[in-house]
Amino acid sequence: MGENIINALSGISLDIAAGEFVSVTGASGSGKTTLMNILGCLDAPSEGQYILDGEDVSHMSRRRLSSIRNLKIGFIFQGYNLIPTLTARENVLLPLIYRKTPLHIREELADNALELVGLSKRANHCPAELSGGQQQRVAVARAIAAKPPLILADEPCGSLDSKAGAEIMRTLRELNGAGRTVILITHDRNAAETADKIIEISDGQVTDN
Repeated sequence: MGENIINALSGISLDIAAGEFVSVTGASGSGKTTLMNILGCLDAPSEGQYILDGEDVSHMSRRRLSSIRNLKIGFIFQGYNLIPTLTARENVLLPLIYRKTPLHIREELADNALELVGLSKRANHCPAELSGGQQQRVAVARAIAAKPPLILADEPCGSLDSKAGAEIMRTLRELNGAGRTVILITHDRNAAETADKIIEISDGQVTDN
């Protein structure tokens, strides 16, 4: 901001082990979105290091970071981010097409992911024909279809009622039980407490870890 330098994050040091279920929580403006963007290889830190799966991704090119995201990270967003003109199955298939996964394999992966979230019978419905909870489950299926080792969920229940939100949290817990690392970004304390470890951020710093 002009000559003023604002540090969204300052001196954060933390470790998240493979297979952990971790929540990152804090008030609006605390820095958790910036941390999420760095963890998801959407932004690079201005200094320091980010080691992902044994690889320093701190200063990689945008193209290389895109490849890392595609191979290692599944994103679940609050706003679903589904393409309205595509069916649930087609939405799940799309990232697999970008990965150049062979046709028969990507169809099997998409069908398995939809079955895992309980939407096999709604696979050919477009988002407008699905409830909010069902749309978010499609987003979960899309995130997990390629079996990435890391699931990054940004306020996945923020737009849902309590019942649908509980279903999404139960699905995340099941994914973690199957061996996926899950990082949940949330301001909801109840959702945060679903995780095994809570990382609290305030004014760009970890206040509890």
